[in-house]
Amino acid sequence: MIRDTSERRQQISTLVKERGSVQVAPLAERFGVSMQTIRKDLRYLETRGVMERSYGGAISAEAVNVTAEPAVETKRSSHADEKSRIGKLAAAMVRPGDSIVLDSGTTTLQIARHLPDDKDITVLTNDLDILNALADKENLNVVMLGGMLRRKNRAFYGAQTVAALDELRVDKLFLGVDGFDIECGITTHYEPEAMLNRKMVEAAREVIAVTDGSKFGKVCLHRIIRIENIHHLVTEPQVPEDVRAASERLGFKLHKS
Repeated sequence: MIRDTSERRQQISTLVKERGSVQVAPLAERFGVSMQTIRKDLRYLETRGVMERSYGGAISAEAVNVTAEPAVETKRSSHADEKSRIGKLAAAMVRPGDSIVLDSGTTTLQIARHLPDDKDITVLTNDLDILNALADKENLNVVMLGGMLRRKNRAFYGAQTVAALDELRVDKLFLGVDGFDIECGITTHYEPEAMLNRKMVEAAREVIAVTDGSKFGKVCLHRIIRIENIHHLVTEPQVPEDVRAASERLGFKLHKS
């Protein structure tokens, strides 16, 4: 048990640099102090530039290598061919009778465009562009999750959006990715998006992450879930060795476009 504040903070600093991230509850147990005390330590270390606060803990400042969220127009043009192929492969995983959630994003938009126009498929989304793409299909059942529009990525967030999922249970969630790192997990730039995505994960029987290769090894500030919480990963043919090894170790299935 370490109660000396400076020594404890030094050890926390060392831990976050070694591991890339830390969580409040395990640190409180490790050092024999309250979670409130640990949160004070993390705030202090954040002011020193050691780390960035994240949901339930902190991420090493050195690991946070995605410093700015690109505009949606930039995202659309980046890796467009790869996203189209990934979207087509992911859409083929949807079966008649399925209820699915399409997370906001330019890759999940490609899934929407490739979905069959089947009256036995129900699609939920919080993304305005995905809604527009689905509106062109005459038979699909479409549910828009309400909330407040965030114009930066043309999607809806907030308590109303989260509450819309409270009583729902879906077959599949197709989860977009801003950062995919084996140690730090699947991350995003925007905290309300991370909160909504975690609610989507709770509502889904299967979690299917979709991403092009540019997101591997990147870490954003807000973690959505750990890698072991996904069931499938749909991505490009060339997969980094650590991702392939994690698939075998953690049990999620790789699908290469």
